[in-house]
Amino acid sequence: MKSNLYLAIFSLIFSLISCSPVKEKSIAETESTKPNIIFILADDLGYGDLGVTGQTKIETPSIDKLAGEGMLFINHYSGATVCAPSRSALMTGLHTGHTPIRGNFEVQPEGQYPMPDSIMTIPKMMKKAGYATGAFGKWGLGFIGTTGDPNNQGFDRFFGYNCQRYAHRYYPEYLWDNKQKMMLEGNDWTKKSTYAPDVIHVESLKFIENHKDKPFFMFVPMVIPHAELATSDTILLKKYREKFGDEKPYLAPKGHDYGADIIIPGYQSVEYPRAVYASMVEQLDRQVGEIIQKLEEFGLTENTLIIFASDNGPHQEGGNDPDFFQSNAGRRGYKRDLYEGGIRTSLIVKWPGKTKPGTRTEHVSAFWDFLPTLAEIVGEKIESNIDGISFVSTLKGESAQKQHDYLYWEFVELGGRQAIRKGDWKALRLNVKKDKNALIELYNLKDDPSESRNVADSNPELIKEMAKLFEAAHVPNPVFKLFE
Repeated sequence: MKSNLYLAIFSLIFSLISCSPVKEKSIAETESTKPNIIFILADDLGYGDLGVTGQTKIETPSIDKLAGEGMLFINHYSGATVCAPSRSALMTGLHTGHTPIRGNFEVQPEGQYPMPDSIMTIPKMMKKAGYATGAFGKWGLGFIGTTGDPNNQGFDRFFGYNCQRYAHRYYPEYLWDNKQKMMLEGNDWTKKSTYAPDVIHVESLKFIENHKDKPFFMFVPMVIPHAELATSDTILLKKYREKFGDEKPYLAPKGHDYGADIIIPGYQSVEYPRAVYASMVEQLDRQVGEIIQKLEEFGLTENTLIIFASDNGPHQEGGNDPDFFQSNAGRRGYKRDLYEGGIRTSLIVKWPGKTKPGTRTEHVSAFWDFLPTLAEIVGEKIESNIDGISFVSTLKGESAQKQHDYLYWEFVELGGRQAIRKGDWKALRLNVKKDKNALIELYNLKDDPSESRNVADSNPELIKEMAKLFEAAHVPNPVFKLFE
């Protein structure tokens, strides 16, 4: 009963949100063939974890090549600083002051709080545009049979982890194939035989093959390189063990190495955490390369738009050492922070015939821009008010790109946090659950990209403006409370 009440309240909230309506061009209407679209989303991959963004310790040749054939966004931001709200912002075109899911709200025994069915999402829109739709990887926006079930959110096929908590294990007992459990041979939460990302990857390649003759939208929210640290590639592991030498093992807290139910939130021990993490990132890169190879095999390359992104900044769990890899590329913060290291992430888009190969853009964009961007590409109109702005003009190298007045994030955990980027200025406010008018930190990202010099005291008028924006951007949410 409470769930129905919450969803009804959500519907009312969204109808009251005051954002500018989105007006799309109808690109698809003027072209004979709609492009296939593949959206690959890495999990907890830092901005600096790719060769193309400065990584020197891990090899990522396939993704680097993708960037060389497309466009790299160097001012792109994730939807949030943790998994579920980031994906909610991506799917809905709404930032975390408006999007329905704003935190990792766990549901027992499996799953997370569900996305309501009263809101437009990318897969629903793609279905409306005539696309076959599939998702392969980690969902985390609603369990089987709820309104947030991926099948109820527009996906014809879902294969992978429904629950992001269960995705803390790379050798789970089972995965979900739509509404059916698929048991993984040799796995029982304590025994490790079948590496789930490999199984999911095979299914994603099959989806391309099965839908090669009609437009398809494939969402690939990979689990890699989220903790736990685990790899199935012994050759890559040997390569990085030799490269990094002796390491300090990560020893899991007592009881976290075995079992399923209460143990899953923890992470298992790993003897060579740096080598394993590097192996995982290169495994991810190899899978990206194999997806591209599958497109080439069926002659789909020139009519397929590929997006590669990460859901938030690098994690520090399970023995991972983001400082060793400079995963945040020198920026302050990690996953769960609203400093740049927690939300500034990689974005690569390859759109053959539209994006100029090997280009970089400084256009400031965020996850809530994907829905209007894809809508413009496939010729769909967004009837509801959203926060996103299409960046198709940037992809096509046109000068008429509309800009955001500001970007906004909120994080309901760790005392409650808010952040705004407006031009070169970045404002943050911490511990807002205790004090909704907490002191605002202010940084100039142009002069101080590492956010090391708080200049709030010398900019009182700007602080007043940011305080008003913090208030205006937040719509109360009955489940994910910031300071209500």
